[in-house]
Amino acid sequence: MRVTQLAVLGIGVALAGFGVYMAQSYVAQTQAAIAAAQAQRDNQPAIETREVLVAARALRFGEPITEDVVRAVPWPADALPPDVFQDMAALLPVAGRPRVALRAIEPMEPLMRVKVSEPGQSAGIAATLSPGMRAFTIRIDSSSGISGSLRPSNLVDIYWTGRGRDGEVTRLIGSNVRIIALDENADQDRDFTGVPRSVTIEGTPEKVATLAQGQSTGRLSLSLVGLDDASDLSTFEVDRRSLLGFAPEAAPTQEERCSIRTRRGNEVVLIEIPCTN
Repeated sequence: MRVTQLAVLGIGVALAGFGVYMAQSYVAQTQAAIAAAQAQRDNQPAIETREVLVAARALRFGEPITEDVVRAVPWPADALPPDVFQDMAALLPVAGRPRVALRAIEPMEPLMRVKVSEPGQSAGIAATLSPGMRAFTIRIDSSSGISGSLRPSNLVDIYWTGRGRDGEVTRLIGSNVRIIALDENADQDRDFTGVPRSVTIEGTPEKVATLAQGQSTGRLSLSLVGLDDASDLSTFEVDRRSLLGFAPEAAPTQEERCSIRTRRGNEVVLIEIPCTN
């Protein structure tokens, strides 16, 4: 019995010693890994940052932007968003005339000029126009080709249908035209279901003149452009004959007539003669 007890005790002591050895080895390896990571971090250059103004909470379309809804956070200097506000003086230059959000802004999202209005300006259609562009409203009904979910910032192609020289014709008069408002509402984060009563688009003064003439002389239809479609279509038109696959009518040929001039007294007259090659 005594020999068995001593054997069991010896085995226990050996296992305990092995456990202590393994624990010490693990602790040593962990400490070495921590030290290596610390040394690597100390050797890395510090990231240069700039202060950027972000939304302290969620901001809705049309909500005034005041100091209590904005905070400054450090941002990597080599990854600054374009036209981001970096100080309160630039964001709110005039006391009592705050900017407003032109679209929903999430918490901690940087405040950029494209997402806010000018100081004291409301979140109307004029605030969403690109520089040099003009707004034009197109009347819409169930036959205008637009239905389903739309929102401002969508792109559409615009077609005119009216009377041409050879009958009714449909012509593309605008490609990738940006919608800025639906039913005079410019909220880009609101989905409009069904058919709106009007669509307001932006375009150059020349494009607006073309659309005004098209709306007064015919019918305008809209076709939604896909989000990833950047193709710019050239102007084309379709009439009844091309729609049905008929070949264009050939121009009537005129019979060749030949003549010579001759003088009869004081008069010069033309006399028809057979045509030859």
